[in-house]
Parts: sequence; structure tokens; C-alpha cells
Amino acid sequence: MSLKEITASPTYNPNRVLDAIIEKLQLKNDAALSRALEVAPPVISKIRHNTLPIGATILIRMHEISDFSIRELREMMAS
Repeated sequence: MSLKEITASPTYNPNRVLDAIIEKLQLKNDAALSRALEVAPPVISKIRHNTLPIGATILIRMHEISDFSIRELREMMAS
């Protein structure tokens, strides 16, 4: 399943991925997550509110900082 298909799916929920990374890295909040991912805080907010999909670049960065596999991250988004 492609990233585009996942984000178009009615079961797509980026909050699962964001929350899993926050938990795994023991971060306090979305601001700490944005610093860890090296993105501006509004990017996390837009992803949480489904106005910005998780793109390939941020997905790779999530993988790098969390050690979740790309497959695991994609499954979290789609389940």
C-alpha cells in the first residue's frame, strides 16, 4: 500500500504514530517531538489535525529517531 493510499484511507490516523514516538522517546509533548524531528511545531499540529499528511521525508526522520521500521510506522498510520 502506498503512502498516498494510506493517507486517503478512512482508517488513517496519524495520531497513533505521533503518540507512539512520543512514548518511545519519553518526550513531554508535541513541541519536544517537533524538536526531535527537526520540524516546526505547526507541522506536528497540521499532521495531528489531518491537514498535512505524513510525507516520505518526515516518515524517514521518524524512523531514524525512533528505530521503528518504516513498515511499523506505516502500519500504525493505517490501522
